[in-house]
Amino acid sequence: MNAISRRAFLKTAATVAAAAVTVPALADGHAKTHLVEIKGHKFSPASLTIQPGDNVEFVNLDGAPHTATADDGSFGTARLRKDEKETVQFATAGSFSYFCAVHPAMKGEIIVA
Repeated sequence: MNAISRRAFLKTAATVAAAAVTVPALADGHAKTHLVEIKGHKFSPASLTIQPGDNVEFVNLDGAPHTATADDGSFGTARLRKDEKETVQFATAGSFSYFCAVHPAMKGEIIVA
């Protein structure tokens, strides 16, 4: 092999290896759905750690309407009435603080690691 084809081979091999590590977790259905309940004017759990590609289902168990709205605007549910739910997928790693737009003192955090 000459130097150029060896570099091309190594670059292609690295790309294929990276895809093999990250794609199967999503492609074969390993993404999980985690539950955050809204009750007593609190998010439960208030802090949740998940993996990239996982989903979080927010369900309102209170009589009052609530939202789950990211501090940075990256996600937000509709105004959820009692027993309504909405699912949000978190594709990238990071820490996502959120609050209820109706009751801003309600706060939570999703950690994607």
